[in-house]
Amino acid sequence: MIFRKGLVGGLAAFAVVSGPVMAQTLRHPVETGMSHTRLQRVTEVAEKHVADGSLSGVVTLVYRKGHQAHISVRGFQDLATKAPMRRDTIFAMASMTKPITAVAAMILVEDGKLRLDEPVDRLLPELANRMVLDNPTGPLTDVRPAPRPITLRDLLTYRMGIGVIRYAGISQDSPIGKAYAALSVRGVTADQYMAQLGALPLVYAPGERFMYNMPSTVLGVLVARASGMPFEQFLETRIFRPLD
Repeated sequence: MIFRKGLVGGLAAFAVVSGPVMAQTLRHPVETGMSHTRLQRVTEVAEKHVADGSLSGVVTLVYRKGHQAHISVRGFQDLATKAPMRRDTIFAMASMTKPITAVAAMILVEDGKLRLDEPVDRLLPELANRMVLDNPTGPLTDVRPAPRPITLRDLLTYRMGIGVIRYAGISQDSPIGKAYAALSVRGVTADQYMAQLGALPLVYAPGERFMYNMPSTVLGVLVARASGMPFEQFLETRIFRPLD
């Protein structure tokens, strides 16, 4: 899970919490059934982002089988004062439903009910045969066929072709901006929401560009349909209750 810069000007990443108790003892990754080499890649990625200035600081933690298998603290809490990042640095965190939704989808991948690179058309027919805007700020009628279907991997990486347009530098007064603003989330069923979304073109082709937020909503619908149970029930039975 990666969080945007908070009050301390830093950024935190947390991964893999397994078991009801988070012990404070650091174990060798092999003792917890994890790969030391692969976990080292987490540290390397964090160091890269701090070095190139895209992040001011990163904290990564991995717990498994009740023990801490990995801890890495890199960079600064505050770039102005150069206060170093600490394991117990306090972060302002938001959008926590998004990584939980991603975990739910990956559980279904492990269950064999979803596949990362399978088109989502089978369970989300509203997103089949997508059209893409010729110009992201142009008329909604100027479109072309998408070069390929949307996949689960596109939803997980926010590259399905739709999202919060202001983060992509597109005006909310543009035709697609106004169309997205008219989408109703509250007071509608998941099926009704997907029908609204399916009537609109994609802003970008699948896999072409990162666009935040909306793919997580779609992912929640996919989880519900793939699991055959309401989304909140799946989270309760497969994530929250097992983790206590």
